[in-house]
Amino acid sequence: MTEADGPWVQELLRTWFEELDQSDWFEPSAYVDAMLRRRFAGVLERLGSEPPDAFLGDPRTAQAAILLFDQIPRNIFRDDAQAFAWDRLAQALAHGVVERGWLDCYDQAGRQFALMPLMHSEDLSDQQMSLELFARHAPDAMDFARSHHEMIARFGRFPHRNPLLGRKSSDAEAQAIADGFSW
Repeated sequence: MTEADGPWVQELLRTWFEELDQSDWFEPSAYVDAMLRRRFAGVLERLGSEPPDAFLGDPRTAQAAILLFDQIPRNIFRDDAQAFAWDRLAQALAHGVVERGWLDCYDQAGRQFALMPLMHSEDLSDQQMSLELFARHAPDAMDFARSHHEMIARFGRFPHRNPLLGRKSSDAEAQAIADGFSW
């Protein structure tokens, strides 16, 4: 056993899918953010520079790694550019899970989270893949997949990230955000 497939895998999967629920996943909570920071910030820092293949030995490790690099940063670095620092790794893992046919190893929630790095991508081809895969494997989340795709198709990036990433928003992006086109 390497650290990439160590005890953190089971702890993260248990925490995410058994301790937390849908409201914890999608509604900001200082308590949940602090708990996740306490439990997993060290793991994120230790493993964040590993190559994707280090986590693609089995479906459970891949699932936990996707959560570690896609969801955990969005919680523990909320409103900070670091929330997106591991997105490319999470996207590579999502591609690896799809290529290996592992989506069928997960329940509905597991499939949704396995695909989220593609939904979070600012690459239009990832967004297109996201639409196709959410339609087949996580249809309950299609509205979110569509809205993410629409934003990338329209702007080529997520404008709500601009202030955090030091990017200047166009007038159209600023208006879209003012109109509530965000999450």
